[in-house]
Amino acid sequence: MSAIIRVMLVDDHEVVRSGLRRLLEQSDGIDVIIEADSGEQAYQLYGEHLPDVVVMDMSMPGMGGLEALRRIVARYSQARVVIFSMHENAAFASQALSSGARAYVAKSGAADDLVQAVREVSVGKGYLSSGIAQKIALQSLSGDDDPTRLLSAREFEVFRLLAEGHGIEEIATILKISQKTVANYQTLLKQKLGISSPIELVRLAIRHGLIEG
Repeated sequence: MSAIIRVMLVDDHEVVRSGLRRLLEQSDGIDVIIEADSGEQAYQLYGEHLPDVVVMDMSMPGMGGLEALRRIVARYSQARVVIFSMHENAAFASQALSSGARAYVAKSGAADDLVQAVREVSVGKGYLSSGIAQKIALQSLSGDDDPTRLLSAREFEVFRLLAEGHGIEEIATILKISQKTVANYQTLLKQKLGISSPIELVRLAIRHGLIEG
């Protein structure tokens, strides 16, 4: 019999976690060994339990999935992370993959997608929901030059929070960095994205589907 795949679930909604646990444990050979409700907790528990695969939501209060992913992968190069997200968007998927995720699965996709992703990632392969894979391919083919693809994971998080209307002080608290650092990122973002006002920043985020218009 093949080895059991030990999974850590990370989502800030308990109902979502219990649904995911049921879904995964109905599949032979998958065992959910630990759950976390934040990026901070995920980072701490990963080191204590060293699961085979992490299934993590991208949008959570506090550190968030993208930053937790970046920190886990930076410290544990063997980490195999599946990002399970409500964002069916090439920009989010590209950011997750460039930050070290092995798979990106949309929450609206087929239930089998997540099980398949966990199995593929556990043996060192990558996985993308078919809809997401198609969007990334189409974006590349159409030459849609999305400037947010040039951003690092941390820059992307600051950009997203600014676009959602959070102030510098609030972002500093959410990401646990100084207000001065957030202000520096804000200046850098304006240069990198070629924007000069908060309104332009919001328009850019809406145009590339990162926030609702």
